[in-house]
Amino acid sequence: MIKVTIKQQSAAIAQGLLLVFLLLNRPLSAQELTLDDLYQDVPFVMPKVVLPSIPVRQVSLLQFGGVADGVSDNTQAFADAIQALVKQGGGRVIVPRGIWLTGPIQLQSNIDLHVEHGALIKFSVDRNLYPMVHTNFEGRASWRPMSPIYAKNTQNIAITGKGIIDGSGDSWRLVKKSKLTEDQWRELVASGGVVSEDNKTWYPSLEFKEGTRQSRVYDTFKYNQQQATKIKDFLRPVMVSLVDSDKILLDGPTFQNSPAWNIHILTSQNVVVRNTQVRNPWYGQNGDGIDLDSVKNALIYNNSFDVGDDAICIKSGKDEEGRLRAMPTENIIIKNNVVYHGHGGFVVGSEMSGGVKNILFSKATFIGTDIGIRFKTTRGRGGIVENIWVSDVDMVGIKGAAVSFNMYYAFNTTVTKKDRNSNKSAEPVDETTPQLKDIAISNIRAIDVGTAALFQGLPEMKLSNVTMENAYFASQKGISIVDVQDISLSNIEVHSVHDEALEIVNVKHANLTNLQLKPKAFVVVKGQESDKVSFVNNQAGLTEFPVKNSPEVKPNAVSVKFTDF
Repeated sequence: MIKVTIKQQSAAIAQGLLLVFLLLNRPLSAQELTLDDLYQDVPFVMPKVVLPSIPVRQVSLLQFGGVADGVSDNTQAFADAIQALVKQGGGRVIVPRGIWLTGPIQLQSNIDLHVEHGALIKFSVDRNLYPMVHTNFEGRASWRPMSPIYAKNTQNIAITGKGIIDGSGDSWRLVKKSKLTEDQWRELVASGGVVSEDNKTWYPSLEFKEGTRQSRVYDTFKYNQQQATKIKDFLRPVMVSLVDSDKILLDGPTFQNSPAWNIHILTSQNVVVRNTQVRNPWYGQNGDGIDLDSVKNALIYNNSFDVGDDAICIKSGKDEEGRLRAMPTENIIIKNNVVYHGHGGFVVGSEMSGGVKNILFSKATFIGTDIGIRFKTTRGRGGIVENIWVSDVDMVGIKGAAVSFNMYYAFNTTVTKKDRNSNKSAEPVDETTPQLKDIAISNIRAIDVGTAALFQGLPEMKLSNVTMENAYFASQKGISIVDVQDISLSNIEVHSVHDEALEIVNVKHANLTNLQLKPKAFVVVKGQESDKVSFVNNQAGLTEFPVKNSPEVKPNAVSVKFTDF
């Protein structure tokens, strides 16, 4: 176990059917949202999410020989308790206080796994308990070990209670030396495992190291079951995998220390995730919080995330496999969540090849995430992301950009500034060309951030129809807008350390209203394709605005106007 220093901890600690009749009557604190609150002011037609309906019947693990001593294997006790309820039409499995060591738990229809306060489900590190299953990870089908909590083709399932579910991820994950102190690195190496030849990476086993080597040479996603089994240790499972299911509820538990992603909900509908705490070490490789992957009709609210990778993620398959799946993630409301550490707070992509639409993300606080609001894709993905609304987000201590649109994710293409400005880097448009469009952002406050905002489209497929209004940024760098069409920024304050507060490159139809900059700050317009870039400012007494045009910008491409209310 790696001891994390205070400096490496997150900026703060996470703040702190059910059965149908309980779902409707559970008391909520003044800070929490109710189900009715969630549907207010939704800018798209949002179907009412159907909650699980689970019979009022329960059993305890103790009735099936369960022993909560942290040493005894309770795999069979969980299976027997679930099966006993299934034979009666379903019900609730009570996990009482104690340490419950177990292998994988397979949920079945009409089952509520209720982890009581004081209960800790600790998943075994014995790889033999995890059979290989054909599943999906990072948008592609593959053979992997069964997830610690696994459900497929189910309906009416729930994980509830105030207990803790721990995936023993530290026994599965590689660790990079750069993310640890010298003392931590020495302690980790002394615990066992294998170190890479360059002494920069620790692997939990030789099998993991070999899997890493093979993944650099071969497409391990295409491995058959026999091939995958030989590098089983490398093929880390997500902790909670819920697939092809309907009416799902996660309410109350702490989900932590996952081998890979923490919660992965795939090709499912009618999903509610609320009042959970989702945690992973900040250095946890692929330690996402929650991934909604081709999910339809979902509510995500009153949760906190402190993880090693992206926190709240929207996906729909990768490249050709995602396009063939053709199942967008749609009709999602995400409200009243807190994110501490994470690569991104709210993230769309990069596996979005099946499409994403009708998403409302609002009333969030990000503290110490690497990037705040994050859209990422790249050439080859295809897919359309559209009809996204983001509002009322407060951020502090963001290392990178508070708002980021990056259509060159993973460096699939390198574009020089010279090519970018001349637009020589455009490629042909086909089904593999991704699209991001019709996205509205409002009421953003970001303090102590690296970059205020990045809007980066592709030269052949502009980021299009984007609005941002009522935003305040205190940042090192300002706003960059590149290869965008039809963008509107209004009532934006940029207090950047760098004097270049706004860069505009190859942007068509840009309306910037009441943009407020610090003294001596300026705006630069670049690129041969920049056209119809309009600045309108209604600050009292303002008679000039600091816009600089690069030589390649066409005459009359930029206009500046001053108006009064």
